[in-house]
Amino acid sequence: MLRATPTPDLLIATPGVAGVDEAGRGPLAGPVVVAAVLLPENFNLKGIQDSKKITPERRNELAQRIRNEAELSWVAIEPSEIDRLNILGATLVGMTRALDGLGLHVTEALIDGNHAPRGTRQKVSPIVKGDATYAAIAAASIMAKTIRDQIMVEYAIQYPRYGFNRNFGYPTPDHLEALRQNGPCPIHRRSFAPVRAVVEMPGLFDALD
Repeated sequence: MLRATPTPDLLIATPGVAGVDEAGRGPLAGPVVVAAVLLPENFNLKGIQDSKKITPERRNELAQRIRNEAELSWVAIEPSEIDRLNILGATLVGMTRALDGLGLHVTEALIDGNHAPRGTRQKVSPIVKGDATYAAIAAASIMAKTIRDQIMVEYAIQYPRYGFNRNFGYPTPDHLEALRQNGPCPIHRRSFAPVRAVVEMPGLFDALD
């Protein structure tokens, strides 16, 4: 694996080395999305960085460039599977599935964080704060974030009471109030404490689809 001193534009893309990151571990509703990205050689790294440090408009621009030029695989792990596996287990499953979607020529994957899935056909290396250091991980973070945001915007149309186009499922005050008033909808994670507390309230039924 390439080890080098980071530059302001992150490290150069390394042939055969993919980056993996997720979005959506903290929300009360919606999927966790995991993206795996393999950047081509000579990919223009300008602007590529941790998705949390980029405006939504800039993220969308970069995401389009990554889609056009890089290899991308992504998966959405739905709330029912999150509830069954727990959020860490679901995220690790998502990483494996996303990596499986890339070609066999991927020899190594750099994973953001301190956990990595087992049993992958590629060597995997967890990197704490990797999205701030490795270009491929930063690109994966951009893709995971933009894909999940779009999913939640679409859910906002299906379940308009919860403001998913604004809070993206995170436990903001308006989301918590909507949850108390309407109960959970089908995409809420019932194993998460604030949702579980509402579900266990006597006489409360799930919100209508």
